[in-house]
Amino acid sequence: MKYPVVVHKSDYGYDAHCPILPGCHSQGDTIEETLENIKDAIITYLEMIAEETKGSIYEVEVTV
Repeated sequence: MKYPVVVHKSDYGYDAHCPILPGCHSQGDTIEETLENIKDAIITYLEMIAEETKGSIYEVEVTV
């Protein structure tokens, strides 16, 4: 599966995040390293979500 990734150049290299996975960030010295690191971060994120959602999942409606 493909996930969108945003990469920014910083004073320290590159940083990346996946906008559809809140809190999924990584960094690297080069773009190539950054993309490999964010792939690992996405895999880890998805594994953690799979573990956390092993129980029953419910939807709730909230009126604001």
